[in-house]
Amino acid sequence: MKARLAAVSAATLVISGCGAQAQAPDAQSVTVTNCGVEVTFDTVPERVVLLKSAAVPYLHDLGVLDRVTARAGQYPTEYYDAATLAELEKIPLLTDKTDTSGHLQISKEVVISQQPDLVLGEVDNLSRDTLSAVDIPLLEEPVLCPDSTVVPSFDSIYDQMSTYGRVFGRAEAAETAVAALKERMAKIQSSPSGRTAAVLYPTVGGGVTYAYGSTSMAHPQLQAAGFTNVFGDATDRVFEVTPEELLGRNPDVIVLLYSDGDPAAVQNALTGLPGAEKLTAVQNGDVMPQLFNFTEPASPLSIDGLEKIVARFPAGA
Repeated sequence: MKARLAAVSAATLVISGCGAQAQAPDAQSVTVTNCGVEVTFDTVPERVVLLKSAAVPYLHDLGVLDRVTARAGQYPTEYYDAATLAELEKIPLLTDKTDTSGHLQISKEVVISQQPDLVLGEVDNLSRDTLSAVDIPLLEEPVLCPDSTVVPSFDSIYDQMSTYGRVFGRAEAAETAVAALKERMAKIQSSPSGRTAAVLYPTVGGGVTYAYGSTSMAHPQLQAAGFTNVFGDATDRVFEVTPEELLGRNPDVIVLLYSDGDPAAVQNALTGLPGAEKLTAVQNGDVMPQLFNFTEPASPLSIDGLEKIVARFPAGA
């Protein structure tokens, strides 16, 4: 498939990172503005390589996961229903090797050998510029763009579904999927409960604890669950937090994000912090480990994660 980075004519469909504009009647191509770069597709992608898992629920809902010819990285089974898992199992896994910080380790040559017409997800040694030099387009989730200023919300999920729908020629399927997601949201959103919460990412084995502020998907997720984010005054997406500051904020509920491994070890990473036994959430047993993609980045999995939080901490409980 031919793809190019270029200025586009008035006859070309333009889709921003936050949604789509109307398509001109005689448009022959689709242009996506992604991470500030315009990427034009002259044909629908048919050979997709996944380097991150964030796009999986979108592609499944659109019925185009079969266009993924190879994948790399980690795809925890807990994220997916049986139908999605069956689709993923048919896609060859190039590698799931990561470094100590969780970043995918894969060579440019391995990806290029797959002859993709689209790569989803940017990794350290495979930048957009590196791939565009060999005429391979790349799309990243807007919130994961380098130097991103996107403030995610549940609307971000609907917009991204519409964007993928346009790219893959499944606009009607995207509308149906968005309607279904909005219907789910209408059923699970809770009114403000007066309770406070924090979303943290503790380092298992000791080390830094991270908290999520108002520009993370954790913030609207907590709001939709009826909580006030105790770190909602922080404009950073994620930042280091000391045990002393956590004690000072003292949330009623704590959600602990983790990428893989034993959730009990993740909880121990919190309770092992100095003074953690004084935290209200710890004293009341209101601590919930949750796999990372059930919160971030903004995707249909964030709605799954919201359902899990509401089920674990129902209003009035």
